[in-house]
Amino acid sequence: MTAGRGFLLALGIVLAIAGPMARATEAQSPRLIKIGALTESWGPTPAIAGLRDGLQDLGYRENQDFVIGVRFTQGNVAELPEAAHALVRRGVDIIVASSGGANTAKAAQVATTRIPIVFMGGSDPVEAGLVKSFARPGGNITGIADLELELVPKRMEIFRELIPGLKRVLLVYDATNAAAVSTLPVHRDAAHRLGLKLVERPVRTEDEARSVISAIRKSEVDGIFSPRSLSLNIPGLILDIAPKRAIPTMFHDAIFVEQAGLASYSANLYELGRQAARLVDKILKGAKPGDVPVEQPTKFELVINLKAAKALGITIPRSILARADRVIE
Repeated sequence: MTAGRGFLLALGIVLAIAGPMARATEAQSPRLIKIGALTESWGPTPAIAGLRDGLQDLGYRENQDFVIGVRFTQGNVAELPEAAHALVRRGVDIIVASSGGANTAKAAQVATTRIPIVFMGGSDPVEAGLVKSFARPGGNITGIADLELELVPKRMEIFRELIPGLKRVLLVYDATNAAAVSTLPVHRDAAHRLGLKLVERPVRTEDEARSVISAIRKSEVDGIFSPRSLSLNIPGLILDIAPKRAIPTMFHDAIFVEQAGLASYSANLYELGRQAARLVDKILKGAKPGDVPVEQPTKFELVINLKAAKALGITIPRSILARADRVIE
């Protein structure tokens, strides 16, 4: 993660997507577009990287036509509102809400009714109160729904195919995060339909999450199903602890599989960012956010880590490997 010196955002630090961010002054570039990226992650996400690349493919030049400043909260949902207000105070031209489901977008929406907002994530923006409808979002917001809830049953089904003896699945979730709690019925229904027992562990602090995950043994569960939300760093803790316990994992994002996770199935978050770039482009060319229809993902990916599988003593069925969009060896 690299630090720059202009356009102070994240905890007083400028985070550049690729290299130090150039100092931005009106004298240098009167038309420089300041894009504030809001995320509950630990810095630039694959979606934000896709946004940057997508804008460049559309002809925008980084640090000449646009600059992206990232304001992140390191898994702390409670800090999102202040992070969003910080972007407004910095005078950004557009806010892009990345990851965190509806939490990040809601924080941006509360912070401003004037600055255009483009969200990336969330399953149902209408139900979440972000937009009036997919076709006519209304207000100052539009974006891309990542179909997260709709993908939960499929992700769990793939997990069962990967692990033939899968019966007990651990789900650790942030009990203080209303968005995370609201997804429980979908997880429970998916497990029930597949004949799986969902072992639920609600936690309220990162220390509690670490303690709960560390205490789990292979004799108690057959796999760990990572939540979509990054709050309390639960996916990161699963990534760190589960391999040491020789417990298979299923994640929502390929970035975890690129490290030590076993598998993931989700919308391609990098491509989500590229889609968002097109929405940003429309807004910059004069379209009102509320008139720009909300989109859905165009690319989904199943990613499998064969090295992780070997360490776990698991042989991935050929039928799954044939369907995988990416295999990490």
